[in-house]
Amino acid sequence: MKRPVVDYRELRPSTLNEPRYSHLKLLAGWIVYFALYFLTENLIPYKNCHVIHCALDDVIPFNEFFLLFYCYWYGLIVYSLLWFLLYDIRAFKRLQIYIMITQAVAMIAYISWPSVQHLRPEAFTRDNLLTKLMTLIYAFDTPTGVCPSLHVAYSVAIASVWCHQRDVTAHRKAFMVASAVLISISTAFVKQHSVVDIFAALPVCALGEYLVFGDTKVRRWIEESQE
Repeated sequence: MKRPVVDYRELRPSTLNEPRYSHLKLLAGWIVYFALYFLTENLIPYKNCHVIHCALDDVIPFNEFFLLFYCYWYGLIVYSLLWFLLYDIRAFKRLQIYIMITQAVAMIAYISWPSVQHLRPEAFTRDNLLTKLMTLIYAFDTPTGVCPSLHVAYSVAIASVWCHQRDVTAHRKAFMVASAVLISISTAFVKQHSVVDIFAALPVCALGEYLVFGDTKVRRWIEESQE
């Protein structure tokens, strides 16, 4: 088993500012995101939201089996961040900053141009465990704040960072790309997003790609991190 590149057993509040642990401060971005998510979900009036829809949405049928890929997204985020946190600090910085960029752009969009979709089925044609889980997800995750899709943006970010790793096998890279594609299309099949939301996430990802991997101050700062 690989040995972690940083010994987190010595992590204390008093040592957080030490160079070996300073990358952990990037995780505070999730606190900011969840706070903004709560505000956008609860404080933006529904009547102010713009309806997102395209003809392709009406062609794609609801299929609860895509919920497996939709929920797999959560595990993929945790797995990727944790893996890089243990074994590649530079890659951890790349992924976390990439995610923060997409979060920032998405939140600006959700606040300045609120969005909503009306694609969810009124009733399920099948009654099984997945449709029951889908009902729970619909209950706590409102159909507002959907464009661009962060499900897509995070998935592309994860696949991109894995694919930029020189020590990762081609099979794992292919698996991550396939995961990103399946997760992205799953958002349309479970009617959590319009196809518009999927394509709207792509320029957001392009910005993240440029800032993290292009000739920018962000990339240069990341490259200065320890192995």
